[in-house]
Amino acid sequence: MFSHVMIGSNDIERSKKFYDALFTAIGGREGRVDPKGRVMYLKDGGIFIITKPIDGQPATHGNGCTLGFKVDNPEQAHAWHEAGIAAGGTPIEDAPGVRSGMGVDLYLAYLRDPDGNKICAMHRMPQPA
Repeated sequence: MFSHVMIGSNDIERSKKFYDALFTAIGGREGRVDPKGRVMYLKDGGIFIITKPIDGQPATHGNGCTLGFKVDNPEQAHAWHEAGIAAGGTPIEDAPGVRSGMGVDLYLAYLRDPDGNKICAMHRMPQPA
């Protein structure tokens, strides 16, 4: 459904260090900086971009917004979460683990990035046969 996601940052270098840790923890590559100073990550056909706001105003996080990153298994979600904490992220909500509801079991791990954006690693647990 989505072609890309872009978030704002007030410190691109700090954000690159943080998201490099997250993406490499789940088998991705470090971000590449384009000529405009934006950091881009490509993984599984998706593009994630970090930029200073084009309007010149400070970047702020969206209250009520969450960006979810698909991971292959609970171990990747845990590695993502630990790498994010080590790189300056803040753990939020419940500890990483399975949440069940509406017939779906999801393994979720939540963080706030250094700019306050709420992010999540998510793995859909296999359904019993």
